[in-house]
Amino acid sequence: MSVAIRKIIKSVLYPLYEWRLVRALDFSKTPHHVGVILDGNRRWAKANPNFSDPNGHKAGASKIIEFLGWCDEAEVRVVTLWLLSTDNLKRSALEIDELLRIIGETVDELAATGRWNIKAVGALDLLPDWLSQKLGDLKPVRDDGVEVNVAISYGGRREIVDAVKSYFSEANKSGQSIDQATSNLSTDDISKFLYTAGQPDPELLIRTSGEQRLGGFLLWQSALSEFYFCEAYWPDFRRVDFLRALRAYSLRQRRFGS
Repeated sequence: MSVAIRKIIKSVLYPLYEWRLVRALDFSKTPHHVGVILDGNRRWAKANPNFSDPNGHKAGASKIIEFLGWCDEAEVRVVTLWLLSTDNLKRSALEIDELLRIIGETVDELAATGRWNIKAVGALDLLPDWLSQKLGDLKPVRDDGVEVNVAISYGGRREIVDAVKSYFSEANKSGQSIDQATSNLSTDDISKFLYTAGQPDPELLIRTSGEQRLGGFLLWQSALSEFYFCEAYWPDFRRVDFLRALRAYSLRQRRFGS
């Protein structure tokens, strides 16, 4: 069978398959918060050498608005997208500069739509001033719709350390001694100082590219999350892949640690 014929068959069958998936989904069980590790951009670029970006970052960025549209349709309320880890900052200066530029442009594009409240989560102090200021200036634009966290210069361990530091700083300002603050410290207190404070913990975490690990993504918040690992590289992630993830989530019996 020729490649052209296979493409024609897929173009006919995939919409039907998507329709069946949507029909089978129970949207009352849609996760309120979905976290996504956007993995596989560089491997995608190697598999598509004719693409203009040798690292695949542009292809990955172009998928984001489309993906958020799917989340709107599925009535997901909060989405956290891991765009750049603290470990990623160790890559070559040339690649990091290009990636940060693309991230800055992507944030501008997301904000320009006016469709979502965009919030930056991460160690913004590690970023260049122009980008940390851009991210720090993000403001809510609406009181409904999907909230989008863009995790940039993000690491789960760093987030927990920052939360603990913030807790003790606030305790000190309120006049508590170290012993008092230590005695009073609870898991709820840590949650109040996380980057995602005030938002529900993610019920579903998706990682693309076939890797089956979290790599430090939302370490604290994911204690009771369901995980879904997809073989597709992020630029190739399709609506049908997202629907499969939602279906898998809806079929699981969540035990919440019991």
